[in-house]
Amino acid sequence: MTQALLFLVSLLRALVEVAGFALLGQGIVGLLSGRRRDDNFVYRLFQVVTRPAIRAVRAVTPAVILDRHIPYIAFFLLLWLWLALAYLKRAIVA
Repeated sequence: MTQALLFLVSLLRALVEVAGFALLGQGIVGLLSGRRRDDNFVYRLFQVVTRPAIRAVRAVTPAVILDRHIPYIAFFLLLWLWLALAYLKRAIVA
């Protein structure tokens, strides 16, 4: 039971890491590309990877939050989720 739970937490943590790093990469490529970021292949690839996280955050945030702020909120929510999963993983192992 403990090994299965540890595997599940590790898997969730890895998915959160991928989404977080993809959001970070998308932000960096967006800064470097400027206004032409929508024409950039790498930026569009990051958009495909981050789309589920962005949509999930948009679904739980109120409508008054602007769409351009959603990626920042998603990144910080993923960061907190990653930290919580790290704490949970440590509690399972200990």
